[in-house]
Amino acid sequence: MSDLPEIQTWANEYPRGGGVAPHAHATGQVAFARRGVMRVIAQGGVWLVPPARALWIPARVVHEIQCRSDVAMRTVYLKADAELPYREACAVLDVTPLLRAVILRLVEGPHDDGTRPHLLSLLGAELRASLVVPLHLPEPRDRRLARVAAELVADPAARATLDDWADAAGMSRRSFARRFTQETGLSFGVWRRRLRLLGAIERLAVGEPVTTVALEAGYDSVSAFIHAFRREFGVTPGRYFAEPVD
Repeated sequence: MSDLPEIQTWANEYPRGGGVAPHAHATGQVAFARRGVMRVIAQGGVWLVPPARALWIPARVVHEIQCRSDVAMRTVYLKADAELPYREACAVLDVTPLLRAVILRLVEGPHDDGTRPHLLSLLGAELRASLVVPLHLPEPRDRRLARVAAELVADPAARATLDDWADAAGMSRRSFARRFTQETGLSFGVWRRRLRLLGAIERLAVGEPVTTVALEAGYDSVSAFIHAFRREFGVTPGRYFAEPVD
């Protein structure tokens, strides 16, 4: 017998530029990017879901989905939130080959071969063991910091320094840096690097050249970009997208 609640599943295809307007579910949701890149906006920030990753969305959390490429989304809805270590907030999950296979079998079928109870047990075990990956960009609440964050989102490659942004916010350097870390959980420098790298992942996933992506993200060289990418995600850009996603 599975220790997960009964589930519902859904499969849908979205064109690049498409998406889903803000909404919420009465159930927990595992949204898997079988193909393509999704950007999910919810209270607390933005989550990027690249190919072969999944997003956990707790019940009743309002969220919006933007498709940064053509997207094949496969979703499992849990009728009650599962006992997951990350269940209280949205989280991008590293999807193992087994979890990928289980999600696709549950969603795409066959549905009448007697394997469903076993698949649910595997789903629960894999979800509990899933690693949360740093593909979340938290939003500051302070209106001064939010204004700075919005300007950086519009121009991630901006060369302005920490002192420049503190001046723009009307704050001292020390107050700006301390408040930014308090509100986002990240230092300003780490937050800005993650912003650049998440944008880079979106562009690399749709086939843009590494050199173009690196320079337009504000890096002085491809090697500097690759170093920053490996530092954040543990692998080079080439390795990150090496696994087949179809």
